[in-house]
Parts: sequence; structure tokens; C-alpha cells
Amino acid sequence: MKAARLGLHTPEDLERLAVRRGLRYYGNPADANKLREDCHLADMEEPRVSEESLSTEELAIALLSLSLPFSQHRLRMGAAMLAAENLSPQRLARLAALERCDSVVFHIATCGQRVEPQNPFWQQLLSGLPKTQIYKPDLLPHLSRFVAMTGITRRGKETVMQWIRPHSKSA
Repeated sequence: MKAARLGLHTPEDLERLAVRRGLRYYGNPADANKLREDCHLADMEEPRVSEESLSTEELAIALLSLSLPFSQHRLRMGAAMLAAENLSPQRLARLAALERCDSVVFHIATCGQRVEPQNPFWQQLLSGLPKTQIYKPDLLPHLSRFVAMTGITRRGKETVMQWIRPHSKSA
């Protein structure tokens, strides 16, 4: 409801905002500048949603919301936004519980911990979530859908996985 009050009326609006905030892997940055023309904000062609009005934590959870039509692509974008720099795992866990998508966030955090076992963020996020049954596990993306992988490196054939994240503003 908060996203809708800010002029983000469709799931695609949320996706474009994620691209605008640095998630270039999943979209064309030129498209991010064209949020829906028919938004309902007075005297504006496109909503200008600041991080103060809709935090990155809120955007990540909104992308993962089970109230939206099911989309593997949107779940992958939400997973990437979960891993943005300087997010609060405690706030993400609280928002996931409020939005009732904690089982989806649990699945993503479990995958994140497998890919980046040295990153304390994933364990902190998991510890804030209830140990619940994963919502339709066969529908959720496989771990390989959250990472960029290579099969050949300078050292030869090996699998190297890197979690997909939004680029920081300085990048």
C-alpha cells in the first residue's frame, strides 16, 4: 500500500525502481527513467521515489511480496535487492514477517548463505526469521538463479558464483 501511495501501482513499477537504484543486471537502465506515464501523482509524469520515502529494505520486500502476481523474475530481483549494501537484516526480517513473505526470504537467505558462507549478513537475516515451512519450494528459484556463474576461469574449469547485487551509486 505504501508503494501505491508513492505512485508505484504495478509490479513493473517496482522493478523499474529497482533498476533505477542500481540493479542493472535485470533491466535496461534507460527504461528505469520511464516509470508508468499514467501514474496518479498530481503534476508529475513519473513518480520520484526517494530512499527516504521507500527504503531499499521496503523495496526488496515489496518485490518479494506474495500478494503480487507470481513472477520468477521479480523474485530474483527481490533477492538481489536483499543483498544491497548496508541493509539491516533485523529490519528485513521484521518487514518480511509483516508482508508474510518470510518463507520466501528464508529460502533466499539460505541460498545466500550457501553462496557466501563468510558473509555474516545471511546468518543474521536467517536468525531473525522464523524457521517455517518454505512456501511452495518447487516454485521458488534455484540457487543458481540468484548468482552470476562462470565455468571457466584463468585457473581452468571451475565454478565461481557471485551473488547478484545492485551497484552502489559510486560504481
